[in-house]
Amino acid sequence: MKKYLVLLCFVCQNAFAQLPSPDNISRHVYKLASDKMQGRGTGSKENKKAAKYVAKQFRNYGLQPKGTDGYYQPFTAKIKRVVVPDSLRETNNVIGFLDNGAEHTIVIGAHFDHLGLGKQGSSKAEKPEGQIHNGADDNASGVAGLLELARYFSENDVKEPYNFLFIAFGAEELGLLGSRHFVNNPTLPLDKINFMSNMDMIGRYDAGRGVGIGGFGTSEEWPEIFKNVKNETKFFTDKAGSGGSDHGSFYAKNIPVLFFHTGGHDDYHKPTDDPEKIDYNAAAGILGIQIQLIENAMKLPKLTFTTVL
Repeated sequence: MKKYLVLLCFVCQNAFAQLPSPDNISRHVYKLASDKMQGRGTGSKENKKAAKYVAKQFRNYGLQPKGTDGYYQPFTAKIKRVVVPDSLRETNNVIGFLDNGAEHTIVIGAHFDHLGLGKQGSSKAEKPEGQIHNGADDNASGVAGLLELARYFSENDVKEPYNFLFIAFGAEELGLLGSRHFVNNPTLPLDKINFMSNMDMIGRYDAGRGVGIGGFGTSEEWPEIFKNVKNETKFFTDKAGSGGSDHGSFYAKNIPVLFFHTGGHDDYHKPTDDPEKIDYNAAAGILGIQIQLIENAMKLPKLTFTTVL
């Protein structure tokens, strides 16, 4: 009996070690949202550094490259919101594939770009130009979540019944350009995608509100999948499948979606969106909810798409 209890304890410890870690989330956010990253503006050398950071993590987790150039899917982003001399800027999506030998694939995504030095539009600051917009919540938090889910599903020693495609999208702030480029130039057939789960701003949790999960109306199976999902982190659902983030590009292609978002705040699109303001424990809880939903969804056949009226 004693040996059994020791073995059980060891198994439990290893299982808990696999779960999303606030420390890991913090490490990723502080890296991506540091002043050295200069706000990760599309076309900047710091944006390229952020892409390389994501690709390095994908490589560390043993994900297969699934871009058109290794992990990268290069494309040209056109800046339309403000007049700048270099309105055409080269950037990338960063794509890693966890191949479980399955017929269908689950896409998990988050955008890694932000507003740079406030020269690309959308800043809410009074005098934005020249100020570093670190974008800790928007969207270093979502990328950190993407990386933690990539770590979890690649290291959990389970061959899941679905493959996973992890995508860090470029140029979201310029009009969902990275996700639109991917769905129009997919590196795997769109009809093989089960659903897409997107994280955009999951770092400023308000316990009174909870984390919003959009896309609840995009498949008739979501209500069943959400049954018995429990977490100390509060959540609520919304039916909408479109909206101002990358899941909308997939919804437009008749793919069921989920969208995780902790809501707006006074630092949104301002230079004050900094890493020390992120609730890392709640972010880990949000990832725990997402894991439960994904694991429930994987018990079912490929989801059916429903248009939200």
